[in-house]
Amino acid sequence: MHSSAVSAQSGSSPPSPLDSCPRRLSWDNLVQRLTDSMESRSNNSSRSDLSDSAVSDVSEEDLFNDPTEEAILKEVVDLIERSLREAKDSACALRCAKLLIPERLLERIGGELLHLATSEPCGLRGALVDLCVERGAQCESVAQLSVDPYLVPTFQLTLVLRLESGGLWPKIQGLFGSKSPAARQAIKLSTGFRVIKKKLYCSEELLIEEC
Repeated sequence: MHSSAVSAQSGSSPPSPLDSCPRRLSWDNLVQRLTDSMESRSNNSSRSDLSDSAVSDVSEEDLFNDPTEEAILKEVVDLIERSLREAKDSACALRCAKLLIPERLLERIGGELLHLATSEPCGLRGALVDLCVERGAQCESVAQLSVDPYLVPTFQLTLVLRLESGGLWPKIQGLFGSKSPAARQAIKLSTGFRVIKKKLYCSEELLIEEC
């Protein structure tokens, strides 16, 4: 996995499906929560070196093993897969007779989403996911998914998927095609993809990871 950073400007963030939070947080409430969290960590860190090590031991590992985050992640990955399959019937880059999505791709996407959410104040619930498909020199939007529609998104993830073009696939691609002249041949997604992360509550650099 390779990552890099470039400068960015803030963008808009409309919602889509997954219910979990009972109320919508305002930007003021969110900022206040961030401030309170930072003050609390600062007070705890001044007590002793032992308490510092205890906090650091719990943070990231517990987030990766949080059963709530794991449940939300499963819903998000299922939603991504469903959105991709629905896109094959629309007028976009994925329009085809049959769409093949490798299981390995979904597993890698899930791991990367969880990794990028660990440093966020609301975890994966604060994510706004843009699904895109790279086809040659063009990158086309497929769908935009808000993990929790009742929560103001705290970060945006642009997931850029690629079409399979190497190995045996070009030779056997015709076997999955349709007899209908109006439908395109089968499309298979590659297991490689790119993720671009942008925080929406502060002006920071974009984080770009090649997976």
